[in-house]
Amino acid sequence: MPLTPEVVTADRAVVARLIDLEVSFAPDAEPWFTIDGIGNPQQIGSDASGGAFVLLPSQNVLYVSSEGRAGIIAGTFEAFVQLVVARPYWLDILKFSGGGDLQEMRRAADALEATLEDEDEINEAREEIRKSLDLGEADDPVGALYEAIAASDAIVRATDGSPFTTLFNRFSIDNNPMLRNAAA
Repeated sequence: MPLTPEVVTADRAVVARLIDLEVSFAPDAEPWFTIDGIGNPQQIGSDASGGAFVLLPSQNVLYVSSEGRAGIIAGTFEAFVQLVVARPYWLDILKFSGGGDLQEMRRAADALEATLEDEDEINEAREEIRKSLDLGEADDPVGALYEAIAASDAIVRATDGSPFTTLFNRFSIDNNPMLRNAAA
């Protein structure tokens, strides 16, 4: 049986653990963006920074940030949950992606993993979610994230019609002393 938002939200323990990883399955009340070619986007949740997760008709998962950036982050809902579990700081990986460089993203992922303050709690949440959902580990979550965004063709617009930009940001971990030192 494929993993769906309904399967996840039916398990209160999993929902609570995903909230620990900054993902909520409560959609926004008012739409604050549009997606070209999609009349009623199915928002399946949000994150702590105000971004929205949307399940597209193609079953891709689109992320729309409150900062005017958007892109497909996973090819399926299950791949999305695997990403969030494996790399809860996936948005920071994109921030330090060096403009969409896969090697920079891998460096960022390693540095971010090394700086987790609540590593035991996150590892416990990862294990509980995988067990409860019978979810396998993602083979290469950073590579899958890169591929999904690089191939993203969804055009997201603010309510004034202006298009959102890519999720890839130009920074690298070299721009952040804490991450630069963690990677050394």
